[in-house]
Amino acid sequence: MEVLRYPASQDSSVLNAAARLIYNRRKYDRVTPLLKELHWLRVPERIKFRLAVLVFKCRNKTAPQYLADDLQWAADDNSRTRLRSAESSNKLIVRRSRLSTAGDRAFGVPTPRLWNSLPTDVTSARTLPVLKKHLKTHLFNVSYY
Repeated sequence: MEVLRYPASQDSSVLNAAARLIYNRRKYDRVTPLLKELHWLRVPERIKFRLAVLVFKCRNKTAPQYLADDLQWAADDNSRTRLRSAESSNKLIVRRSRLSTAGDRAFGVPTPRLWNSLPTDVTSARTLPVLKKHLKTHLFNVSYY
């Protein structure tokens, strides 16, 4: 299900150091069990979490308009309005980018891929707290199990 790939960064080492500090562990002790016990998401999953929350806010018109303008819902597309699947669809149209460096990292390109890859119980959430709960559980399970 890996949709977005991010290089290992210093952010993860800060997260690992914080977990070791909380549990008073040494520098070379394994950190994965600590992160699991703290119920913390790893950095790539944290990024996915933030992007999915932004999509939810765009759908409910509580996000800035410039972000909402970058997303196009499949149900709103004129060529798909007659399809039965488009009526209750929570899917986004995935745009192609011309530039593999900057274009693939723009908000409107990887975000629809991420949103469309999430399970229906996550994307069909009615409120933000419900979405966050289901999303964190899903990303936690994907990350650690």
